[in-house]
Amino acid sequence: MFIAIEGADGTGKTTQVERLCRWLEEKGHKVVRCRDPGGTALGEAVRDILLHRQTVPLDTRAEALLYMASRAQLVAEVIRPAVEAGCIVVSDRFVLSNIAYQGYGFGLSVETLRQIGDFATAGVQPDVTIVLDMPVAQALQRIQRTPDRLESRGVEYLERVRDGFLQEATRYADRVIVVRADRHPDEVEASIRNIVEPFLGTG
Repeated sequence: MFIAIEGADGTGKTTQVERLCRWLEEKGHKVVRCRDPGGTALGEAVRDILLHRQTVPLDTRAEALLYMASRAQLVAEVIRPAVEAGCIVVSDRFVLSNIAYQGYGFGLSVETLRQIGDFATAGVQPDVTIVLDMPVAQALQRIQRTPDRLESRGVEYLERVRDGFLQEATRYADRVIVVRADRHPDEVEASIRNIVEPFLGTG
């Protein structure tokens, strides 16, 4: 099984990824955790450029393609082998982030990004994608570090990104599910468990 956790920074993704992985392991599953971009030597190098080296200018298309390159390596090196070995993969972000941030946020063609994403992942996609959602201003207040390249683009940009996540969840309601993240982490975790458990085939 392949699960992606999505949403803006500040919505609690890292916390919920950690909790979900721990719960799955307690249930006896072999779990592989990864992050996108990142998760491989190539991916971590690309992540550093994309998020932290703000002095490196990036055209929007170049930015989108760097994310895709990192993801292609992640699928080839980590995700596909793990799924084929019977593990559950939990990824902190996947293709939907490109669609939300570069598509809805920056105005690149969503359909083109979807097509490039299919090419980069060789058709591999999550069985379920969980979008953690909360108002942008509230999410920004939670971030206790220097804003990265994406967060530095301002509230209006991030509002378009949030709208993109929600629109995609409406469009693909069978496999993209929104969870309110402006609640206690225990409540968010319980909601995520309720979504994931039917896919496990166990009680």
